[in-house]
Amino acid sequence: MTAVTAIGLVLTASLVIGLYGVHAARTSPDFLVASRRIAPGWNAMAIAGEYVSAASVLGLAGLMLKDGIGAMWYAVGFTAGYVAVVALVAGPMRRSGAFTVPDFAEYRLGSPAIRKLCGVIVLVIMWLYLVPQFKGAGVVLSLVSGTPYWVGVVLAGLVVSASIAVGGMRSATYVQAFHYLVKLAFIAVPAIYLIVHVGAETRADALRPVRETGAAAEDWTRPLIDIQGAGLPLLSTWSVLLATTLGAIGLPHVIMRFHTSPTARAARRVAVLVIGLLGLFYLFPAVYGLLGRVLTPHLVHSNATDTVSVVLPGAAVPGTLGSVLTALVATGAFAAFLSTSSGLLLALAGGLSHDLFGGGVTRLRLAVAAGALVAVLLSLPAAHLDINVVVGWAFAVAASTFCPLLVLGIWWTRLTVAGAAAGLATGVVTATGAAVLSAVMQPSSAWLTVLLAQPAAWTVPLAFLTMIAVSLRGVPADWSERAVLRLHAP
Repeated sequence: MTAVTAIGLVLTASLVIGLYGVHAARTSPDFLVASRRIAPGWNAMAIAGEYVSAASVLGLAGLMLKDGIGAMWYAVGFTAGYVAVVALVAGPMRRSGAFTVPDFAEYRLGSPAIRKLCGVIVLVIMWLYLVPQFKGAGVVLSLVSGTPYWVGVVLAGLVVSASIAVGGMRSATYVQAFHYLVKLAFIAVPAIYLIVHVGAETRADALRPVRETGAAAEDWTRPLIDIQGAGLPLLSTWSVLLATTLGAIGLPHVIMRFHTSPTARAARRVAVLVIGLLGLFYLFPAVYGLLGRVLTPHLVHSNATDTVSVVLPGAAVPGTLGSVLTALVATGAFAAFLSTSSGLLLALAGGLSHDLFGGGVTRLRLAVAAGALVAVLLSLPAAHLDINVVVGWAFAVAASTFCPLLVLGIWWTRLTVAGAAAGLATGVVTATGAAVLSAVMQPSSAWLTVLLAQPAAWTVPLAFLTMIAVSLRGVPADWSERAVLRLHAP
């Protein structure tokens, strides 16, 4: 009951804070980018709160328990992505004046058709990203309260859609900043206590190469990712890094955030602050994965590794104190689902209403509700999927579509409408198709297993090459150089 009460308090606080933005969400710019008036400190905490998702709080520790310490490359990629964002897109995107990625595409290429195609891709990425968030909510609430899985999924959908629909981006900003602080404190404090409590012997056991547990093998300590045990760790690690690093550039909810800054300089400063906040947070999921290897190896056999962060405190510290620590972690995890889902739903609503069908604030609010409903329906049968795997698919699609579009659109004047369309279509079809095939079939080849489960190693270069090759066969618009100049001029 302690955990349920704590989660209830966070849910209530989120709704109360979300109401703050109601009076300021009267127009589309108010709703989508908070009229570009968010201060860098608040914006950085909100982005970090939005970015630290179920994949970070639950999925990373779970993959580490199951596959080994190489899973920490996910954290490296997630954080390094913001280095790429600072270097390549943050300032120019803010100068473009666009609200969303489809907005930018139409500004840069002058094509309403490209805007529509980008709007469809936004929906694909956002729904892929929303499913693991709602799945995590269902798993955590089921663990701490005994309710069926679907209750947490539906509850998360209702709370997030309600708070975003009433207040838009301004509400989301303050809610997400609050959630970052909750996540950092509620994940870090139990982690630090567990490190001290379990003692040096248990900590040493977690790093031994061989141990008689179901979660350990000699390969567990190898510092590389080995997707589905295919035996191709270098390819697996490279593909994951490509997806997570370049995917961050193309995530619609990340790009939308930079338009809430008053200037391009402020947008770059926000991105730098985010790198520090993410680096601080990612110190702690590894603790749960390492200690879970010794104290909760049974989770591997029961295919419940995503729950290790919530189960571990009770296994390590029996009694009331263990229940309190479990409540803290569960509440931090629930805050992760809520904050990430808020940003995703906002970007999804922008794709549905602002980019595809048009309309004002009323349609944006209806789009939030419709997007949440579809995400809930998709999440209900997804209980068996690893959180990090599905998030990895979302990153792979983003890296294979919007990353090439933004990088080439910002830095290359020769990009044409035909080139952009061909590259976007190639990227979304190959990356999404690979993910679907990976979920429904068991490839006989180790290479095929990796290239389908995490396709960024080939889909990202293919999308870039397609955009470049098709563009070189055409003629860019006369105003392309002026459009690019505006992105870089003070």
